[in-house]
Amino acid sequence: MRHQKAGRKLNRDSSHRVSMLRNMVTSFLGNERIETTDAKAKELQKLAEKMITLGKQGSLHARRNALAVIKDRKIVKKLFENIAPRFQDRQGGYTRIFKAGHRPGDGALLSVIELTTKVSSTDKEKSKTKGKASKPKSVSKKRGPSRESSPAEGEKGARLSRKERPKKGEETK
Repeated sequence: MRHQKAGRKLNRDSSHRVSMLRNMVTSFLGNERIETTDAKAKELQKLAEKMITLGKQGSLHARRNALAVIKDRKIVKKLFENIAPRFQDRQGGYTRIFKAGHRPGDGALLSVIELTTKVSSTDKEKSKTKGKASKPKSVSKKRGPSRESSPAEGEKGARLSRKERPKKGEETK
């Protein structure tokens, strides 16, 4: 029995598993979204949330602890300066996992893991346009042309039933 042995083995020895998870968390924090198998995503979520918590602390000690896991200094800088400040008011739950179907080759269950408050380029554009005053668009309550004002049969724009429609190759009036 595996009492008090947390974590998944992922069919790898310990050194391979540790280096794989380090690489995955580095890629994840660099891209803020990654697609992988379901089991790997669940293990990655634990490590990524720990790294974001270190980023929220912001101390030199926390930065060195993050550098012990993430070997890329640029990603650690991004974590401490861009990613962690977004989550200052949140007590956890920085990532989300959703299922993405099965992999065609071996049928493994795929999942996408991403940051919950990801700031995309479209969100930035929306926030810029919010400040500008724009005219509200008027919406008409009409649902369509009434029966009385509909064009006569065969005229342009008239709705024809399937039987009345011209077949391929035939000319219209």
